[in-house]
Amino acid sequence: MLSCRALAKRYATDRGPVEAVRGVDFEVAAGRYAAIIGRSGSGKSSLMAMMGGLSRPTSGQVVIEGTDIWALSGSALARFRSRRVGYVFQFASLLPTLRALDNAALPLLLDGGHADAYDRAAALLEEVGLGAHLDAFPAEMSAGEQRRVVIARALVSEPALLLADEPTSDLDEQTEREIMALLDRVNRERGTTLILVTHNLALAAQAQQVVQIADGAMVP
Repeated sequence: MLSCRALAKRYATDRGPVEAVRGVDFEVAAGRYAAIIGRSGSGKSSLMAMMGGLSRPTSGQVVIEGTDIWALSGSALARFRSRRVGYVFQFASLLPTLRALDNAALPLLLDGGHADAYDRAAALLEEVGLGAHLDAFPAEMSAGEQRRVVIARALVSEPALLLADEPTSDLDEQTEREIMALLDRVNRERGTTLILVTHNLALAAQAQQVVQIADGAMVP
């Protein structure tokens, strides 16, 4: 489903180049739940950004469903990313002037040609427990409710791959359990391949596959 091959990311700084990711190789089969763990600054988020088509690798390949995504043109990569990859970022990242329903439908609205965008978004918000909050604005929702909207938005295009980068880092323990249970259900019931990026070993222990990163490289 997803394969990273000799993946590397180097940044130029005033003090010289910094190797954020160094020659990472791993694979995740379709429908699996994998966790990438490591300390803050270990390269986890840089790795996820390359896997998700958000940050171009310095070298190496990312292959999703047989497609070498970094060999695509910019427009083709954008289409692939919007239709096959969903993102749950560390912070809610909702547009404050849009209702929950609008935020959840946004990927389909931007993609165009989806007459059922609002119906699909409403169904997902109902599924994540927010059926009574379709018209709520982000400021009117709790942090956990906002995160549920983000998950609905990530799933509205029915992606094959869901990437979650520290999705519970700013939540209390009870809300963290609820969000993780929701992500687990998405993986089990929808068959969506889930990759969780976290520094929390307890959360990673729930995954079927664990990849550890330290100083930008995989730990054997």
